[in-house]
This record gives sequence, structure tokens and C-alpha cells, in this order.
Amino acid sequence: MRARWAAALMAATAVALGISGGAAWATDPVTLGAGHVLDDVGALSAAETDAAEAELTQLYDSTGSDLYVVFVDEFTNPANSQQWADSVAESNGLGPSQYLLAVAVDGRQFYLSADSTGPLTDQQLTDIESGIRPYLSEGDYAGAVTAAAEGMTTALAGGGGGLTWILVIAAVAAGIALIVVLVLRRRKKGVAGGGNAVLPTEQIPLEELERRASSLLVQTDDALKTSAQELGFATAQFGDAVTAEFEAALATAQAGLDEAFTLKQQLDDATPDAPQDTRAWNERIIALCEAANALLDEKSAAFDELRKLEQNAPEALARVQEQRAKAAASLDQSATALRGLQAAYAPEALATVLDNPDQARQRLAFADEQLTNAQRAIGAGNGGEAAVGIRAAEEAVGQATLLEDAIGKLASDLAAGERSAAALVAELEGDIAAAATLPDADGRIAAVIAATRQQLDAARTHLTGTAKRPLVALQSLEAANQQIDTLVQGVRDAAAQAQRARQMVGQLILQAQAQVSTAEDYITARRGAVGAQARTRLAEAGASLARAQALQAGDPEQAMQHAQRADQLAGQAIQLAQNDVGAFGGGADGMLGGGGQSGGGGMMGAVLGGIVLNSLLGGRGGSSSGGSLGGMLGGSSGRSSGMRPGSFGGGGTRGRRGGGRF
Repeated sequence: MRARWAAALMAATAVALGISGGAAWATDPVTLGAGHVLDDVGALSAAETDAAEAELTQLYDSTGSDLYVVFVDEFTNPANSQQWADSVAESNGLGPSQYLLAVAVDGRQFYLSADSTGPLTDQQLTDIESGIRPYLSEGDYAGAVTAAAEGMTTALAGGGGGLTWILVIAAVAAGIALIVVLVLRRRKKGVAGGGNAVLPTEQIPLEELERRASSLLVQTDDALKTSAQELGFATAQFGDAVTAEFEAALATAQAGLDEAFTLKQQLDDATPDAPQDTRAWNERIIALCEAANALLDEKSAAFDELRKLEQNAPEALARVQEQRAKAAASLDQSATALRGLQAAYAPEALATVLDNPDQARQRLAFADEQLTNAQRAIGAGNGGEAAVGIRAAEEAVGQATLLEDAIGKLASDLAAGERSAAALVAELEGDIAAAATLPDADGRIAAVIAATRQQLDAARTHLTGTAKRPLVALQSLEAANQQIDTLVQGVRDAAAQAQRARQMVGQLILQAQAQVSTAEDYITARRGAVGAQARTRLAEAGASLARAQALQAGDPEQAMQHAQRADQLAGQAIQLAQNDVGAFGGGADGMLGGGGQSGGGGMMGAVLGGIVLNSLLGGRGGSSSGGSLGGMLGGSSGRSSGMRPGSFGGGGTRGRRGGGRF
């Protein structure tokens, strides 16, 4: 049996290696890794890569803008340097303040991809490229990275990196003013029986239609999230039977929104869409969102009647105060747990929860303010005012609890990632040992073994020390495992292959579940700043995960593909959401992204969480009358929906003339 396995492995290896002739490899658009540099051709030494990462991190710290650098041998699919670089930027969800320098070492081409709404002008980008070209011509790729970082730093000096606290406050004021206008307009329409002044969608310019669709996606997503939370509160008070009809309405609205997010994902992917399809899909997104909002509006009056906080405000106040006390009691434990994680894991492994304790404190500070106001209102006999404060405090406490729980969930996910990585290491070592027993007259098998060992060694560096990156290690090991599986696939019998597939798909689904959960927690607690693109990726990740789970038993091969896509999309959702949050509070000295209870006793944290404006609208976030600040200021079309100075939502493109040969 072992002899037959060895002979088959040698044959499979020979076939796999026989197709790999040629000095250079053509490279399709790639997926960026965790760092700023992706070097697939060894253009930089290990020391140069570390130095480049440090320079690019410093660039972000000083300007608020990112530069990602990719070295490949040739650009293919497409071969044009501009189209290739823009495709990488699009597929990886880069935003207006994120730039990509793509270099084809063998093809001697390069291009600096930029969004048209970003902080650098075309002339500044051309000047930066001019500074890069001489280093590339001399083969000094490390010097090219340094020149690009220094050029961007100089160009952005004094103008660049994000909102000042004054602009944040101005944006909040503008958002509140806009809500007032929208609410009054809605009431006026209701009185008039209204609404013939709105243009039919076929008469709306395509760019405006796209902007409207993205904005409605954000608003409807906020409406559903808040309505779901309200439903949970009401169910806890009144029981499942009383709230069954509201649960059914919410499920119907969510199904419509899921379809809308799927269409948005198709519009956002790298495949160009015909103008008629773009218009039709955006019209469908608008129709789905409006239908979902109409359904929620239909139930909202009865829902508000059900709650009747005005009549039982003292009891509701006591309940929320108890919930607040529990959240506060567990906050110190969560902060201690995070400090323990920081002693073991790299900062990027903890990026989604690093500011969670500070954010939770802001939510609790806001809840304290609202509870105090509600207590005062109850004493004055103003039940309606008390109800608004209680509702806002209830949501703030819920977000604080979510932020605390996310730390524990991530700790469990990281530990599971380490266990899975250790199991994969053992499995790969076994495959290497078996392959080493095979005849290898020309050294080809040895080359495969050496390459696999190199990947194992690289993964081990992410699994040891005080800066572990288990999920990065796991991804690297899965890639190595997939390569080995390709070689030995023909030597396993059907039963062995099925068992291996079941083992792998279970692991990949667990990994995807963890990534989707992390993205959901991060976006939910910061939804006031997160726009349509991040939410679209998250919704599509959830759909892919559901497909993987449905196929897990019957078709594990297909299930693995869906699980991998879910993991990738959830990662993109996190990155896009972090970009939005960073742009929303970039210069606010931590008011929005962490940093304690600044910003008026938690007020800015409540804005970031999408709580303040929802409470001004009477407790249902979004709907057709507005929504969270992120929905109004960060939800329009374009490559990124995060705010930046001078812009209320994007509409940018990539496609400037530049780059060329070196």
C-alpha cells in the first residue's frame, strides 16, 4: 500500500512540476496581505521589507494616508499597468486615502493607483512617480519605496490626514440639521398625501442614482439593526407571542435588504457592468430598500404603542440601570483580558478590539447622561421625554456589552486559530516526511519539500513569541497545504479524499465564522461612521458562509470555496469599516476612535455608534427619513464611503494617467 502511494505521489509531483517551465511568472491581480508590502518576487530582502513596513506605517501615522506596495514579475489579466493596479485596489477595497504602488520587476512597468477624491492631486501623484522612477531604473526597489513614502509625506504635509475636531462637530451639526429638514419634509408629505415631486428613477442621472442607492442601503441597514434591537427589548418585556408579527416583518425586510446587498456586491466587484445593468441593479436596490422601510414604517406605530415606555418608565428605567451596572462591572475584566492578549499577540491581530474598552466607556458615559435625564423627566411627569432617554441608554448599554464581549470572542478565535495552525503544521510535516522517501533523481521533489518547509518556517514565526499572528499563520499554512494536496490528490482513494475534504471544510467554516462575527461586531458598534461598501462586503460574506454551511455535508469542495470567499469578504469588510471610522474621526484626537470619554461625556462615541441621531428620530434608526450620521455623510457611492475633509461621501474613481516603464 505504501509503495503504491509513493509511486503515485512521484507521478503526481512530476505532472505538477512539468507544467512550471519558464523563467518568469505572469501575475494576475493579487490579494493584499496584512502588511503594507507584498513582494512575490524577492525584490526586497527581509531587512528591506521590515524597513519598508516601518516607513509606510510612519507615513500613515503622520498623514492618515496609506501606501501599499506590490512587487510582481509581470502584469497580466489585465496586462496594462494602470488597469492591473486599479483592479488590485478595487478588489481589495482601498479607499480615497489609500494608494497602491504596483511594480512589475521583469516587465519593467509601474503605476501609482489613486482615487480621484483622495487628498493628493494628479500633479502631486505625477511628481511622486517621477521621484520613484530613477530608483526603479537602477533596481533599487527599497529606494523606490522610500522615495514614494517621502514624496507622499511631503505632498500631504500641512493638509492631509483627516477631520479635525471642529469639522467633526460641524458634521454632526449639519447631520442634525439635515434630520430636522427630512423629518419636516416627511411630515409635510404625510399631510399633503404627497410626493409627486420626486423624479422617476429613469430620469435620474446614473451617478446620482448610484449615490441614492448606496445611501439607502446604509439607512435601511441601520433601520433594521435598530429595529432588531428594539424587538429584542420588547420580546424580553412582553414575550414571544406578543411580538411575533414584528419578528415576521423584520425577517421579510431583512430578506429584501440581503438581496439589495448582493446586487451592490455585483456592482462593486472587479467585473465591469453594462450601463443598463448598472442602472437596473441600482433601481432594484432602491426599490428593495424602500419596500423594507415601508414595511418597518407600517409596523413602527404599533411597535411604539406596544412599548409604551411613557406608562412604565420607572420600571424600564430600573431595568436599564441594572443592565448598565452589569456592563460596567464586566468592563474592567474585559480591559484586563485585552491587556493579556496584547502581551501575546501582535497589534494587527487585535486591531478590531484595541479601542473596545474606551469605546465601551464612552457608550456607558452616554447611557449615564440619558438615564439621568430620564430620571429627571420622570420626576417632572414627562413620560415621553423619559422614554427617549431610556431607549437611547438601552442601546448604548447594549453596544457597550457587545464591545466587551467582542474581546472574549476574539480571544477564543485566536486560540482556535493557534490550535488549527498547530494541527496543520503536524499534517504538513507528515506529508513532507512521506515525500522525502521517494526517488528524486533530478531534485524536483526536494525543491517542493524545501518550498513547503520555507512556508512552515514562516508560519512558525507567527506562532511564537509575544507578537503572534495565528490567523496570518493559518492562512499561510492553508496555502501550503493546498499545494501539497494538489500533488497528492491522485494517490488518495475516494474515501480518503472525502475525509480530507470534510476535515478541511469544517476548519475553513469555523475560520470564516470567526471573521464574519468579528466584522459584524466591529461594524454594529461603529455603524454611525460605516458606509455602504463595508456593509455590502459583510452581507455578502454572511451569504457565502450560509452557502458553505448548506453544502458542507453534500459537497465539501464547493463548501470550501464559499467558506474561503466568506473569510475574504469579511476581511475586506473589516478593512473598509476601519477606513471609514478612521476617516470619520481622523483628526479628532481619539474622540471617535477611542481615547477615553472625551467628546462630551460619551456624546461622540454615541454618534459613532449611530445612537444619537436614531434617538432624535424616535428610536428607529434610518428608514426613509434619514438615519445615522454614517448614512448621510458616509453612504454615497464611490470607492469608499468614509468621510474626508470637504466631502460628504465620495463618488471617486481610479484611472488617472501615469506610471509607465522604467
